[in-house]
Amino acid sequence: MVASQPRDADHWAMIKPPGERVVMNIADRIQHLRKVKGVSQEELADKIGVSRQAVSKWESEQSIPDIDKIIIMSTYFDVTTDYLLKGIESPCTEDAKRPDARIFAIVGTVLNFVGVVIAAALWYEQQQPMALVVGLVFMALGCMVFGVGMINSDPRSKTSAQRTFWIINVWLIAFMPLSFVYNVLFTGTTAPYPLLTNPIIAFPLFWLVYIAFCLVMVYFQVRRSARG
Repeated sequence: MVASQPRDADHWAMIKPPGERVVMNIADRIQHLRKVKGVSQEELADKIGVSRQAVSKWESEQSIPDIDKIIIMSTYFDVTTDYLLKGIESPCTEDAKRPDARIFAIVGTVLNFVGVVIAAALWYEQQQPMALVVGLVFMALGCMVFGVGMINSDPRSKTSAQRTFWIINVWLIAFMPLSFVYNVLFTGTTAPYPLLTNPIIAFPLFWLVYIAFCLVMVYFQVRRSARG
């Protein structure tokens, strides 16, 4: 007997009759929740203490998880065991009305990027300390938008949104403060980006410190996401 292939939510949305609720079996719900959370089969397997092959079999309807694994998954996905075991449309009506956390991550990232660009442009034109202040205000706004979004968004999308936001934005958030310290020490200015100076070795040293710092932060964020 050939095992049926797992379906995602888009598949069910296309075939359901108008006005009827989407009903998925346990294999479909596990796959859908895993994709929403942004984890692979191997990552899910690590979280619940099984092999990747076991998760693959669950999603392809070749086997069904034990009740203790259902309980662990319900906690990990922040849904009820009833949702995993029964064919209902949504694990939580209230959560379904909340916006996707990834929207706030995108908006926050755009604001942070705009902050860096505006600060650099203002300094290039005017060489005024206000350039750094304007850039930091935009970045503070970007982080605030992201933080508020994490409070009010769908909890099922928070994990992947937080991971993506910090892995990208650590490079933006660290750039101006490190540039400020570098310029105060070596050039006596408050430029929001590193300026060439004597000794010339200071300039490549800045980039070495900046890249090393960001890579370390990304590493710890990835480790934290893996444990979470």
